[in-house]
Amino acid sequence: MTETMTAWQRETYGPAAGTAPAEIPVPAAGHGEVVIRVRATALNAGDRHIMHGDPLLVRPASGMGRPKQPVRGMDVAGTVTAVGPGVVSAEVGEEVVGELSGFGGGLATFAVAPADRLVPRPPGVAPALAASLPIAAGTAWQALDLAGIGIDDDPAPRVLILGASGGVGTFAVQLAALRGAEVWASSGERSAPLLSRLGAVRTLDHRQTPLSGLPKGHFHAVLDIAGGMPLRQLQRLLAPGGHVVLVGGEGGRVLGPVPRMLAAAVLSIGSRRRIRMFTASAHPEILQKLLALVDEGDLVPVIEREYPFAEASDALAHLEAGHVVGKVVVRGA
Repeated sequence: MTETMTAWQRETYGPAAGTAPAEIPVPAAGHGEVVIRVRATALNAGDRHIMHGDPLLVRPASGMGRPKQPVRGMDVAGTVTAVGPGVVSAEVGEEVVGELSGFGGGLATFAVAPADRLVPRPPGVAPALAASLPIAAGTAWQALDLAGIGIDDDPAPRVLILGASGGVGTFAVQLAALRGAEVWASSGERSAPLLSRLGAVRTLDHRQTPLSGLPKGHFHAVLDIAGGMPLRQLQRLLAPGGHVVLVGGEGGRVLGPVPRMLAAAVLSIGSRRRIRMFTASAHPEILQKLLALVDEGDLVPVIEREYPFAEASDALAHLEAGHVVGKVVVRGA
């Protein structure tokens, strides 16, 4: 195997415009790790946050003065090219998909990943589609679980999804509908036809239709992916026993969403309408189920745009600009 590779790097925190290709050593697989030749990398909101070092609260983990991992991209699909000691769940030549550790590394020819975070990619699922799943679809799945939205609930639960047009949102709409929920989806007007096709029975723009105008106690669950909605307004929308799940939101420059999470905890004390804080984690068993749904045609990843590897910086700039519908994917070198 070649000793060097191309990687899109930004050695300091800042905008996508400072990301550039560099020749660096191919990573070696440590204990429990594999090296992957990357065939597709999907970008997430977390890539934008880490690129900017925002919020400051995460810098002790991501790097105080500069990023510990200068290469963005946390979700990859690719081919195993080397395995480290102790790996029994993957072998050279296997097509896999999963979430990288260490805040990224996917916008490169090769990437190293913990073998226990990877699952085989079904032949019928293209690399770009597979790479779009780990963080975004995994987050949607776990958020619905936390909200108590199961399969064949009786009566069918009514779910409101705020910020439904992004990567997590487009998966959440489909997965909630697959679980039998009546899905209301809030997004910009241009995304309404798409969300209806994905399974939403009603679409609205919460910037044009205030949440205060929606019926009190109307929903069994609210997934707040957009962030920034007044917590009391979200809580009043719930039926008794319902849950608001806080999935996204920018928060402040220093503490990020922490103050909002603390306020949610206070409002939930003694209430039958709880606001739940949520942080997704890697669950390979969920990823396997998601891949099966895509392979069967029941779940359709929405990819707004695919970029060639040579335009990875443009892909990051597109993500940085905001208002992405679905996912942005970079093809492998």
